[in-house]
Amino acid sequence: MNRLTFHYFHLMPWPYLPDDFDEKYDSAWVTLPNAIYDPRKGHELYNRYFNEIERADQLGWDSVIVNEHHQNAYGTMPSPNIMAAVLTQRIKRAKIGIVGNALPLHDDPLRVAEEIAMLDVISGGRIISGFVRGTGMEYYSYGVNPTVSRERMNEAHDLIIQAWTRPGPFSFEGEHYRYRYVNIWPRPIQQPPPIWLPGTASRETIDFAAGHKYPYMTVFMSMDQRKMAYDLYRRLAEEKYGYEAQPEQLAFCVPCMVAETDEQAMKDGERYIMWLFNKGMKLRPQYNFPPGYLSEGSYMGMLKSGVWRRTSPRTFQELVDTGVVIAGSVDTVIEKLAYYTDVLHAGMMVSGGHVGDIPDELVLRNQELMARYVMPRFREQPAASEPNAVEMQTND
Repeated sequence: MNRLTFHYFHLMPWPYLPDDFDEKYDSAWVTLPNAIYDPRKGHELYNRYFNEIERADQLGWDSVIVNEHHQNAYGTMPSPNIMAAVLTQRIKRAKIGIVGNALPLHDDPLRVAEEIAMLDVISGGRIISGFVRGTGMEYYSYGVNPTVSRERMNEAHDLIIQAWTRPGPFSFEGEHYRYRYVNIWPRPIQQPPPIWLPGTASRETIDFAAGHKYPYMTVFMSMDQRKMAYDLYRRLAEEKYGYEAQPEQLAFCVPCMVAETDEQAMKDGERYIMWLFNKGMKLRPQYNFPPGYLSEGSYMGMLKSGVWRRTSPRTFQELVDTGVVIAGSVDTVIEKLAYYTDVLHAGMMVSGGHVGDIPDELVLRNQELMARYVMPRFREQPAASEPNAVEMQTND
């Protein structure tokens, strides 16, 4: 079995949707009334989520990851940098991933460069800085023109990298961003902080990631779709950019439910993970791809690959069978992950234990079984021998 690193991803969802949500509301994004959100329950949730993430650090995950979404129940982190700032004070060992800042939504990417630099200094050089375009839904929420999304993304990326690594002051004159003085204080410890690019098989994103040797993270895809994305990355790396892609450049984000038996994992997964697909990702079809968000080539590629093809409703069994979700006993999960490492040659698993209204005891069970039995099988040394690992008890 090849080596795999483990990264604990948290969406911080809003699980308290009304009982009539399915009948009354056609989207958990953009138009879902914010009267549904209770700030006092939100206070309790945020602190519960921080405790879960801190526990993942203590149990030996390689990094903990937050991200950016707006005006929705799927993920309540409009500012991932604020979340990362909190985590710098609670996460003592693991890296802290921000995967990522949605660059085209920000009119001031220099501020993003400054904030990531601050976080890197505060954390002692432990920040992973992901960059994303943002989902199509965010362009409705923020009123940003989607036709210039990729231009803004690439230009903001170039500015931020220069701000981190180039001695200032210097000027930056772009099509979308212009600064007379780029001269950030503080400068990051890492030169530059590592950058990840998550995506849903857009050729342009995969090409950009391969061209910069950035890890590319597939999100909520079937195994066949992930294979096509990885094959494209490796082909571009070799034929266009002249190098051989390595496993640590290929990541996969996959919901995972592990239990003492396959039957229990399937039962719990169907009860809780389906919240993600049936409620958290429920949206009006037009929100996914606002006009101009996709290039013609990417649109045609997605149609051919079936990335966004969905028969409704999808069953939990179908999601497991196609590899969109992993569920099973420790042995089953190890077997499925071995396919990623040994056949797809991917080297990073991104997954969390919290979806929807899952109770804390099941999150703990997931964390402990992963940390005690699964993760050591893909590491050079067992997690229990690493510094700061805690003794774990299974829920027998």
